[in-house]
Amino acid sequence: MEQKIIGREYEFGLLEQVLHSSESELVVVYGRRRVGKTFLVNQFFDNRFAFKLTGVYDKPESIQLERFAMQMEEYGFPIDVPDNWFKAFDQLKNLLKQTRCDGKKVVFIDEMPWLDSVKSDFVAAFEQFWNGWASAENDILLIACGSATSWMTDKLLANQGGLFNRCSLRIFVRPFTLRETEQYLLSKGIVWTRYDIAECYMIMGGIPFYLKQLNPQLSYAQNIDDIFFREKGLLWDEFNHLYDTLFKQPQNHIAVVEALSKKRMGLTRNEIIEATKLHDNGNLKVILENLVNNEFIRPYNYFGKERQDTIYQLTDFYSMFYFSYVKNNYGRDPHYWSNSIDDPSRRSWAGYTFEQLCLYHLEQLKRAMGIAAVQCNVSSWFHKLAEGEKRTRGAQIDLIIDRRDRIINLCEMKFSINEFSIDKDYDAVLRNKIETFREDSKTKKALQLTMITTYGVKRNMYSNRVQSEVVLDDLFL
Repeated sequence: MEQKIIGREYEFGLLEQVLHSSESELVVVYGRRRVGKTFLVNQFFDNRFAFKLTGVYDKPESIQLERFAMQMEEYGFPIDVPDNWFKAFDQLKNLLKQTRCDGKKVVFIDEMPWLDSVKSDFVAAFEQFWNGWASAENDILLIACGSATSWMTDKLLANQGGLFNRCSLRIFVRPFTLRETEQYLLSKGIVWTRYDIAECYMIMGGIPFYLKQLNPQLSYAQNIDDIFFREKGLLWDEFNHLYDTLFKQPQNHIAVVEALSKKRMGLTRNEIIEATKLHDNGNLKVILENLVNNEFIRPYNYFGKERQDTIYQLTDFYSMFYFSYVKNNYGRDPHYWSNSIDDPSRRSWAGYTFEQLCLYHLEQLKRAMGIAAVQCNVSSWFHKLAEGEKRTRGAQIDLIIDRRDRIINLCEMKFSINEFSIDKDYDAVLRNKIETFREDSKTKKALQLTMITTYGVKRNMYSNRVQSEVVLDDLFL
């Protein structure tokens, strides 16, 4: 049965434009591994290509060229295995010259970074093929696709040589939103509550390949046990494979990610160096850029601070779950997730990860607040008690929305099984946060407390302090 693609309307619209343009187009499709890039391209073009080639992971140039020759034969153009990529692209040019079709001749090169093996001349040959012939035609549409975002960026998008500014279109494929995840699950016959979908998202993110592993016959908790905690479960060895295929020297990237997993608010560059013992040089800059470009981590600033105080925070849901539960629990209890439903550490994990879920759905959050069209800056804030300060506690706000209309929303995010109830103690915490922030920031803007919860705030004597609310359903819009 043919699979129907979920979402991706925006990406389809972009591909439609270049497909019907009057000149040759070089399109770069990139994004995190397992996010559905190949499926997107295959579905849009209905697997009808003038030529398609997929790189082979961690294989030398000779193997890649053998695969190239085999694909040429698949398309009715048998050749001897070429000695190098210059000869290979000459053969591809000959194939395309003989290809007759209405409209564009679509060439799809998937996992392109893997073709650029050690001491390979792939990039130079590709550059010569595109600049020396294909770009001058009017009917070539070349799709370059890859998961190694750093390679795609450095070698294609930010190329300072012959490929400089040659890319017609870049498509960064992001994970599904909550809404798209719900649609995908329904297409698989999985009907869960939005609470369970949200918690599943907080484990897998909106990664289609991970969601594909879910079994409609099992509950949410049973699925997590089966996929992550059963011996030889479907994703039991995913972590190392994920990082190995994305990064060169992945152990350094993993060291950074593991250090960030231990600090929910994140770390500065200097704190990362101290935690990982990595050298403070250009390599660390590249590592951080790689992780940011793949959306494994996010850089952000504390409210009112300058750029040099940038904080890096782990945001990849799968990696967060791996370090919290999978790394040290694998194989010990095949029903771990079902058995830990009342574990306080799990509630703590859910509360923190829900904050990341909200941050990932900022557009939906702003729409629910009625400020979608208002220019905003997003940050966090932390006040540590100084020696001799009269206050009895510090204060922290994980999401601040600083609006152009001179209003600041101080957002509190709470993941609970029922309506969230503000009691006397928590009311005191809220008052302290608001008052401390006002004094610390010296802002003249109006401050509004916004509660983002699963099922809303229960009405009681303390709930009037809340000036706006967002519930879980709003994040599915």
